[in-house]
Amino acid sequence: MKLYIMRDQSKGLLGGVKFELTARVGLTNEESELVKKYKTEKEVLLKREIKIPFTGRALSFGLTIGSLTAGQTFKCNDITEILEYEKNIKEACEAFKNYIEVMKSFGGEEVIEY
Repeated sequence: MKLYIMRDQSKGLLGGVKFELTARVGLTNEESELVKKYKTEKEVLLKREIKIPFTGRALSFGLTIGSLTAGQTFKCNDITEILEYEKNIKEACEAFKNYIEVMKSFGGEEVIEY
């Protein structure tokens, strides 16, 4: 699994700068087959409400396995939002990696030594 992040910016209507963050996960053939086999596209990896400092507003944020593999774009007003989204996307990818490992383990045995 590989995470691809693209950052972009454009001019806002009033001359300010708007930011855009696009995240997509690329899967190996084996990982893609596991997602299809276990029908996990709608599985929620992360759901958060992000409070934007000094603005008093919050953004609702959710990532599923399907949205990460298809690619998801977030439009932001400032760099703080971009950084918060990136942090959450990376956290969701860690959870996704755990899902993949568990899906790989079905039909086998795990031995944990203490």
